[in-house]
Amino acid sequence: MDDAHTVVWNRPERAAKGPAPSRTRAEITAAAIAIADAEGIDTLSMRRVAKELGTGTASLYRYLASKDDLLDLMLDAVAAEDGGPPAPTGDWRGDLRTLAYRSRATIHRHPWMTSLAAGRPSLGPNSLDATEHALAALDPLGFDIDVMIIVVDTLHAFVRGYAIGELAQQEAVRRSGVGNQEWMDAHAPYLDKVIKAGRHPLLAQVIRDAELPHAADRAERGFELGLERLLDGWEANLPVRP
Repeated sequence: MDDAHTVVWNRPERAAKGPAPSRTRAEITAAAIAIADAEGIDTLSMRRVAKELGTGTASLYRYLASKDDLLDLMLDAVAAEDGGPPAPTGDWRGDLRTLAYRSRATIHRHPWMTSLAAGRPSLGPNSLDATEHALAALDPLGFDIDVMIIVVDTLHAFVRGYAIGELAQQEAVRRSGVGNQEWMDAHAPYLDKVIKAGRHPLLAQVIRDAELPHAADRAERGFELGLERLLDGWEANLPVRP
């Protein structure tokens, strides 16, 4: 099988023949992450990374077979930030909570992750460590292994979906120049008509009575509330033990 179809982590970093490489995969990956953080994932290309490193584009293919290799390395690298996931403590709710908050913070640091992490799973060593830690937190509970991986996948889906919403709102503010409160104030007359029309009584109750949408810390509180309800659901369905 040629290098283009061999998993990047299953290939040596340095070719058996040819000159010694002047760069490392880690250096190339770090440059790519910096570009994606600053300019967005759509600007990332092998040519752009080569320019950042002051080398020729062709030289990067001595280290990587394709741009997909680079994207895999980027996702795996950010999974190891802050020292990687902490070891399980025996408190499964606390461990999954820590994992969720850590993942959300990583996405906020690297918004480009949202367009990559929803595809095929990253199977790099750091990503495998994170998954192993999550499964280890669940292992003592007696869940079937299929249920355990669904729990982990569902947790990641919640975190990713919530973070995407946060990032989209931030982008809407940046693009329009209109803050959230200003946006809500502008919609107040229209929403008043919605309430009076009586067609959406529950939404009317949200508009009139809900406190959370107007709270300064609504993003944090919303994330906490959603996460805790997920954990409650799993706890309510723990296997019956002998």
